[in-house]
Amino acid sequence: MPYSYVVGQDKLKEMLSIAYVMGSSVGGVLVSGERGTAKSTMVRSFAQMMYDDLPTTLPINATDDRVMGGWDIEALMKGNPEPKEGLLKLANDTGMLYIDEVNLLDDHIVNLILDVVSTGVLVVARDGINDQEENVSFMLVGTMNPDEGSLRPQMLDRFGLFVAVEAEHTPQIREEILKTVLRFDVERNWEESESAWLRQGNLQDAQIRKDIEAAKEAAPNVRVTKDTIKLCACVAARFEVVGHRADIVMAKAARAVAAFDHRDETVPCDVRKVAEYAIRHRRREVVYPDGFEWSPADEALLGELIPEE
Repeated sequence: MPYSYVVGQDKLKEMLSIAYVMGSSVGGVLVSGERGTAKSTMVRSFAQMMYDDLPTTLPINATDDRVMGGWDIEALMKGNPEPKEGLLKLANDTGMLYIDEVNLLDDHIVNLILDVVSTGVLVVARDGINDQEENVSFMLVGTMNPDEGSLRPQMLDRFGLFVAVEAEHTPQIREEILKTVLRFDVERNWEESESAWLRQGNLQDAQIRKDIEAAKEAAPNVRVTKDTIKLCACVAARFEVVGHRADIVMAKAARAVAAFDHRDETVPCDVRKVAEYAIRHRRREVVYPDGFEWSPADEALLGELIPEE
């Protein structure tokens, strides 16, 4: 489905765009929400729009060799060993690695992936040859249903941004979602030349992609001001986040917001727009079942630290 036709989940759309502009080393986006909330649809549509391809998808039962790369087992059994690229190398080619139900994946595998994302270096170890290093870069997106368990806090912290999604409750929006899905089910079987609706959606996606790419190009030239740095540190301290990644992510995300707004330096409202998504999964209470909640008290504290202009 064209990305521009996905109805609702505006905050997720915004954070996917910001994560893309920030770059792969930040850790991508972790999306948490109950089943049937368009998490996978959104991720795949975004990847199709930005990379002209579906994301490389990691299966839950993936082994180290499947993820990192190893020997082709079938060729090896025939006595003709051939190296086989892993999913991380494939993600480098497609642009995105998508982990559905990341909370059900073995922690060891998640850690391997996040290490590669943060360093940008893939080390492939195969029996009989020296370790091989390769530079890789891709956007990481994980989705999960919190009813099926959570990630350990150490894993959560490695994801750059965290977005909690839920089903739309407004009848009019639900009606629009239903109409869009039913229409897509019909028109997806047509050639694009035969469907003005799909053609229009793809044109809208092309414009969105152009805007995101322009922001990515501009972001390195955006100055993160001293006031922004001070504000990020203050917000992280007041919300008692663990470690310093939240501060770093907030500052880089604020720079991305400024780039989208065609400004050459950050302002306080940039931090306010991204703060929740950088700190929500990094607070000490994430070890408790309700740790992902963003309460009215949290919003009030953020408003106290960064008053709306």
